[in-house]
Amino acid sequence: MPSVLVVDDDRSVRRLIEKSLSEMDLEVLSASTADEGLELLARRKPDVALLDVVLPKISGLDLFERVRAIDSKLPIIFITALSSSETAIKAMTLGAYDYLVKPLAVHQVQDLVEQAIKIRQLMNVPVEIPGGNGAGAAATNGAPPSEAEHRSEVLVGTSPQMQEVYKAIGRVAPQDVTVLIRGESGTGKELVARAVYQHSPRANGPFLAVNCAAIPDALLESELFGHEKGSFTGADQRRIGKFEQCAGGTIFLDEIGDMSPLVQSKVLRVLQEQKFERVGGNQTIHSDVRVIAATHRDLEKMLETNEFRNDLYYRLTGFVITLSPLRERREDLPLLLENFVSIFNRDLNKDVHGFSPDAMELLLNYPWPGNVRELQNVLKQTLLRSAGPVIIPEFLPQKIRAPQQQAAIAGESRHEMMSTDLRAFIDERLRDSPVDLYAETIAFMERYLVARVLCECQGNQSKAARMLGITRANLRKKIRALNVSIDHQVQIEGEPCEI
Repeated sequence: MPSVLVVDDDRSVRRLIEKSLSEMDLEVLSASTADEGLELLARRKPDVALLDVVLPKISGLDLFERVRAIDSKLPIIFITALSSSETAIKAMTLGAYDYLVKPLAVHQVQDLVEQAIKIRQLMNVPVEIPGGNGAGAAATNGAPPSEAEHRSEVLVGTSPQMQEVYKAIGRVAPQDVTVLIRGESGTGKELVARAVYQHSPRANGPFLAVNCAAIPDALLESELFGHEKGSFTGADQRRIGKFEQCAGGTIFLDEIGDMSPLVQSKVLRVLQEQKFERVGGNQTIHSDVRVIAATHRDLEKMLETNEFRNDLYYRLTGFVITLSPLRERREDLPLLLENFVSIFNRDLNKDVHGFSPDAMELLLNYPWPGNVRELQNVLKQTLLRSAGPVIIPEFLPQKIRAPQQQAAIAGESRHEMMSTDLRAFIDERLRDSPVDLYAETIAFMERYLVARVLCECQGNQSKAARMLGITRANLRKKIRALNVSIDHQVQIEGEPCEI
């Protein structure tokens, strides 16, 4: 279970945070003094730390430096009053993750801690590269990780395409140059970016990931470069952007093809001159950040329609790593299945050892439009349905067992698809003699609607909220409550929707 350290001399603040994070299945380690916090940090090794700026006998910056000396990659979130926020901003320029302003809002605490835990994982969970390149013997020849190495993530595959990827990572990781990772959604572009970072000279610096497709254009510039107080409506404090926050480290710009022309021009300047200004500011800030970018878009076609800048394109494509879709490297499928079965056995408390020949044949023949991410989703569903040590066709989702039927369904209109799904859902629930079918059906339709709109908006939550006629905060609550998965795809009842 991930753990969060809270150091604050205000008991009410500690209790609010404990209550907020306990709802997220996080362990909260509380301390009222800096010494107690440092002792817990050294002994329990938390995943995130929340530090009050003003503590008895010590300043927030002094405590920040002592924490970083113990764990240089620990995401640190400051808790500050408006009058002392400059201290937190100064700490962010030194490498703090972010800050919260009192009085604390529960959803802000939860959202920021959730993001910080993700960043901690991106920096600390090793990505093993088969066949050497500093990866260690655990992943040699594409074999899945052993039980002792379960904290590692492995780039799996022995196909010629994956061998080229491993070589490319080994070549470019030590070089402080920009890297562009290309491939369809779900092929593992973020995993490759982390491998490049972890095997680079900047591995001890910060790693920050920004999904350019998930942030509205109006906010992306501020997210990357920061803003000055009063630079736009709602900018009541100076904000440090990711490029400034990530000094000495690596920034991963995912789905860079979704950037607006304005932000593209500022990213180009950073790549050319290592300089930028905050939104609304005139102070030139020097940047020491390595950029790794990724996209599933056809940038060459975007050049023809002036959607993407030529000069930025040539800056990004100095070194390109291309990930092939899973349908073009089917020989890697058995290794991937073995790897994920090992992982999901632990996560789901299962004891699956293999696949029957007919089940394996169905999996090998499926086209996997959602690539490795869809494979993970299907396999997790399969293990949840399994009732023995061997996977048989009956445990596989319907779309794998009856591809022709699924192709026919894919050709139906949206209205017909929803009708089919709803009819199947109600029929299945009626067989179980439900006692609250009305509420269950409303929840089913609401999940379908939210997921479908998010897919239509390419994961842009602000746009989806406007289309649904609800606030963004309300949409976030629905995403959590309805268990809608958003990353580079939105999943509707297990079906990947590319964005």
